[in-house]
Amino acid sequence: MNKRERLLRTIAGEPTDRTPVAFWRHWPGDDERAADFARVLIDFQREYDLDFLRILPADTWTVADYGLQDAWRGALDGSRDITRHVVERSQDWANLRNLAPLRGVVGRQLQALRLVIEGLDDGTPVLMSLPSPFTHAGQLTGLPRLVRHMRQSPQYLRDGLELLTTGTQRIIDVMRQFPLAGICYEMSLASHDFLSEGEYQTVAWPFDRAILDCLPRAWWFNMIDFPIDAPMFRLVGDLTLAAVNWDDQSGEPDLLTGRSRLYGAACAGLSAREQLHDGTPATVLNRARAAQQICGGRRLVLAPGSPLLVTTPLSNLRAMRQSVEPLGAGA
Repeated sequence: MNKRERLLRTIAGEPTDRTPVAFWRHWPGDDERAADFARVLIDFQREYDLDFLRILPADTWTVADYGLQDAWRGALDGSRDITRHVVERSQDWANLRNLAPLRGVVGRQLQALRLVIEGLDDGTPVLMSLPSPFTHAGQLTGLPRLVRHMRQSPQYLRDGLELLTTGTQRIIDVMRQFPLAGICYEMSLASHDFLSEGEYQTVAWPFDRAILDCLPRAWWFNMIDFPIDAPMFRLVGDLTLAAVNWDDQSGEPDLLTGRSRLYGAACAGLSAREQLHDGTPATVLNRARAAQQICGGRRLVLAPGSPLLVTTPLSNLRAMRQSVEPLGAGA
């Protein structure tokens, strides 16, 4: 059974030869040059033979060209600190302009995507990470100002979100030329810890739907990513998406409850920090096999709920990969 067949059967809840598995990380430094970024991604995939490769550029890759500035300052999850926001006053949303997606930081990441697809010759499904327009807005102005603009100057913010949505759709239009499996759509602000669900549905959700509704039909493995502890699961329950990724180990819902609310597969099962970073190969193996038993081998893509920490022991990654193989088999 090849990777695509295994994933499609998993999404449909049908039996497979084994549970699909994947994990991913940021690559600070290497992601600043297309050829270097592509090379580490290809090497990573060849080392672990994952069921799909998720390309995870810097979180700000889609907004850096608006003038945002950031820097990696050693964060273990590979995230970058924003050192200069672009939108300070609500009126500044009107100053944003559409960008050319083949230039700048966006152009560099799309070049890396092309190189990865050309370099992988084994049919590995490739997903590109793509933050939501509301996530973009939070990066451009900072979260406290985002909430203030949302409540005091909603029309200015709406105009900004419309432009950011158009910019994201332009990136998708460029990516249509690539044989992608799909995108990993990051909804990092769809959190009950940040906003009420009603607020999110009014302000942000229409733009999420505009993005999700424009995805090419040929992209068969589109996934929602909730990199937060209290995701708004009810928003995506009726969407015919392939999978949803969240941290079932430290947040809610738990694995079985979350899977029961989804059309497709749960992409979860392990914690990037508690198990894969701080644990041992034995604890990783036990937890990974427990997740598979909980789901009865159905509608589960074994994965961490967040990006790997850059100092994660490689022995733990090998243990996670080995966990989906028959007992006694190697990775």
